[in-house]
Amino acid sequence: MARAKKNIRRSGRRHPLATVALVAVGLLVTGGAYAGFTQTSATAEVDMESPATIEAGEKLFGANCATCHGIDAEGVPEGESGKYSGPSLIGSGAASVHFQVGTGRMPLAFQGPQGLVRPAQFTEEQTLQIAAYIASLAPGPALPEAQYLQGDGDVANGATLFRINCAMCHNVAAAGGALTEGKFAPGLIGVGASHVYEAMVTGPQNMPVFSDANISPQEKADIISYLKFIEEQPAVGGLTLGSIGPVAEGLFIWLIGLGFIVGLTVWVTAKSN
Repeated sequence: MARAKKNIRRSGRRHPLATVALVAVGLLVTGGAYAGFTQTSATAEVDMESPATIEAGEKLFGANCATCHGIDAEGVPEGESGKYSGPSLIGSGAASVHFQVGTGRMPLAFQGPQGLVRPAQFTEEQTLQIAAYIASLAPGPALPEAQYLQGDGDVANGATLFRINCAMCHNVAAAGGALTEGKFAPGLIGVGASHVYEAMVTGPQNMPVFSDANISPQEKADIISYLKFIEEQPAVGGLTLGSIGPVAEGLFIWLIGLGFIVGLTVWVTAKSN
């Protein structure tokens, strides 16, 4: 047997798992390089008032957005009904563009009750360029200041504000919830601080606008701090079942718990027979 092992080594044959290990290492290296690239591009600084930035954003807008929103971002009429296939973006501001494009909702994948979150189709730099172009057309909600995105606000006050203003749609645990006509309030766990702030000031899709007169910038920062707090805290009650309330818990008891009891009863009966 020892002689056979020596012959295998001398023949140069590789271990059957060598190819699998090589592919795994290749995937890890490629994934790490891609993550490093995307992280670098996401931290690119862009001068939002630079003519070069605005010009680059106009080109990107014309190539990717003008079909629905019009070459001048004034919307596109659809037939004789007067409806628009894409709304006007005049006055929507940089914050709205950064939210919609940065979360992958735009460009729209298909017509539906609301845009769905997808991998972003543009880099952070390109997104900011488009935002700069739209912001140059008319005044609108600007990008949030960095001081309100640190997550170091008043968590208790943020929790109170969230329960009063947001929990009826997004759930008290920020897990999201269903609305009418196929629409829904998305979950907020894992959403970037800038996108949360931008959603509050722009009111995307079915969400109301929370201007600074309704919720001050510091109070918005408190809400972001609360969301970051519940994201980082472990679930002390065990399995959360999506944190969507008693309906999920009841279904779990009836479908899983009762099913287990019935199965156990059948097994015990069969065992005794």
